[in-house]
Amino acid sequence: MRRILNTAHIYMIVGLVSGFYYRELTKLNDFTGDTQLGLVHTHALALGMLVFLLVLVLEKQFALTSSRLFGWFFWIYNAGLALTLAMLTLHGSLTVLGRPSGEVIALAAGLGHVLLTVGLVLLFITLGKVVPAKARPDDAPAQAREEATA
Repeated sequence: MRRILNTAHIYMIVGLVSGFYYRELTKLNDFTGDTQLGLVHTHALALGMLVFLLVLVLEKQFALTSSRLFGWFFWIYNAGLALTLAMLTLHGSLTVLGRPSGEVIALAAGLGHVLLTVGLVLLFITLGKVVPAKARPDDAPAQAREEATA
């Protein structure tokens, strides 16, 4: 669980630092146009920090790490998000500096998104394996009340 919390914390730091970087780089270069740099902040906070905080709650409730697939999700998703954030930062910085970005950046960003997708699929497969199909015994009183009121 600590690894999941630390991962969320790292993405929180990356998100906040990237927002500061975006603001300062555009201000220093008197840049007012659109740039991918503005997306790094929200991607890091939403796809990084928030996703891993949700995974932390799911781990506490369903012991996600008990599944072998969780490790695959964790590393593939993180690789995809790190690659995506790096390419957004690189592409956005080049735009602000008035330099062209090549096809390699677009291809790498696409690969990052593919890895994110594979990671999310693995997360849902993992959830399917660890979330019980039937109610747990400690859920029985709540289930009985629901049936009685129906």
